[in-house]
Amino acid sequence: MGVRDIIEGKKQWRAHMARVKALPPDYEIVYKEIQKYYFKVGPIDLLNGSLLADLLDFFEEGVADGKGVLELIGEDVAAFADDLIKDSRTFAEVHQESVARKLGTAEK
Repeated sequence: MGVRDIIEGKKQWRAHMARVKALPPDYEIVYKEIQKYYFKVGPIDLLNGSLLADLLDFFEEGVADGKGVLELIGEDVAAFADDLIKDSRTFAEVHQESVARKLGTAEK
């Protein structure tokens, strides 16, 4: 990854976050909590950027339709967030598999 790629990535991220800040306050809060959760959990799909971008698009559609955020995603924000990544591998899973392989190799 070159310097130009890093600069372009930062520009894209800033534009993305500007869209987040343009959401109504309830949407922005929920989006940021889901984002924070994903950064902790570490779904691998987060790297290509489509997961958060798709979530933001979904939220913007909800705003355009005049729906409240909880009306759009349901009362259980955590369940909604988990459901979005239920089929995604996480960095934690990859790390655990790596450790298990190393332990399996060390025992032999």
